[in-house]
Amino acid sequence: MDKNVYTIEEVDDLKAWAEQAEFPAEMQLDKAVYIPDVKETVHRLIMQAYVCHENPRLQGCLRLLERIKARVEEEKRS
Repeated sequence: MDKNVYTIEEVDDLKAWAEQAEFPAEMQLDKAVYIPDVKETVHRLIMQAYVCHENPRLQGCLRLLERIKARVEEEKRS
């Protein structure tokens, strides 16, 4: 998860995943991160990811997307 930059294909893959995923209404990602509207947040993070995917200093949106994806998939398996 410590990537310097993401490719456009990786962003496309995250977008494709998000389009078919079922999100909870809200999510407590960790002690400090509460997401009141997961679906809207993911949508906005993907829009941001297309703008900043090649900038190593602006990877926060992609890292957050990866964490949300991991949590959603973990809860799906449970």
